[in-house]
Amino acid sequence: MQKNIFSLNKKNKKVYKGQIFCDGGSRGNPGISGGGAVLFDEKNQEIARKSVFCGIQTNNFAEYSSLILGLNLALEKNFLDLKVFMDSRLVVQQMKGIFKIKNKNIKPLYEKAMALVDDFVNIDFQYIPREKNKIADKIANMAMDKGKVGGRKF
Repeated sequence: MQKNIFSLNKKNKKVYKGQIFCDGGSRGNPGISGGGAVLFDEKNQEIARKSVFCGIQTNNFAEYSSLILGLNLALEKNFLDLKVFMDSRLVVQQMKGIFKIKNKNIKPLYEKAMALVDDFVNIDFQYIPREKNKIADKIANMAMDKGKVGGRKF
């Protein structure tokens, strides 16, 4: 989704170019789930990482949660020219408009992610094999390890 690239965004801040790796997972489907995102600059230096515990959810819910987390992280750091890497072919194809969203529980997450996409100068979604997404996977698993549901740690 290429837009006109400006060196400054609406608030006259420098626009940074980078990449974000996002991954979500569920232990069971549905089950204990979480997501992780890690942001890198264009020199492959890690800028930031975050995780989110999703509770008892499906894998696709966790994947979208990690994407939303990652997009927000990139926006916070002003990385508005972004490549998004995920090992969920489904989410990548849906974000590119190739696949339709049929699941009513996922549609609000998709809509939230698409609303965030509008804030970027340039954004590109790319599918990568799971082996190339190890850091985000590790962060997602840490979120699941630390997660609690109903006051009970899982």
